[in-house]
Amino acid sequence: MRTGAVRKRTISPDPVYQSVLLSQLVNRVMRSGKKSVAQRQVYRALDIVGKKSKENPLHIFEQAIENLRPNMEVRTRRIGGAAYQIPAPVRQERKNSLALRWLIQSARNLPNSQYHNFYEKLASEILAAQKREGVAMKKKDDIHRQAEANKAFSHFRW
Repeated sequence: MRTGAVRKRTISPDPVYQSVLLSQLVNRVMRSGKKSVAQRQVYRALDIVGKKSKENPLHIFEQAIENLRPNMEVRTRRIGGAAYQIPAPVRQERKNSLALRWLIQSARNLPNSQYHNFYEKLASEILAAQKREGVAMKKKDDIHRQAEANKAFSHFRW
């Protein structure tokens, strides 16, 4: 058991748009500690989003993340030797974490034949999520559908 509460680290906003959420995206995209490479890719993706939508790219990105945030998820709980999938509400930090994770994973899994660079993939996935389409949005819908299907077990929630 823990002796004290864990303090949440504060993340500084990104230098261009002054957004903490965008800074979290950069940190998640980053590989092998190469933050400048990750920043370049994210900012290029936002440039593409701005050109294609002719709107503020930060606003489009925030809208996409808002659309990707799940409200419910299923958690496994063992009761009497059986494992039940119990629907539970999602905390705000986890909502952001899941939305960013799904966005990046779906962008990385897009085919290389259609897009040549990661920032092009990320831009297309941001635009798709903003329109409530794309692979990341399908992931969110699957999670919600699973929670809805297991609603009968919600009385087991702890």
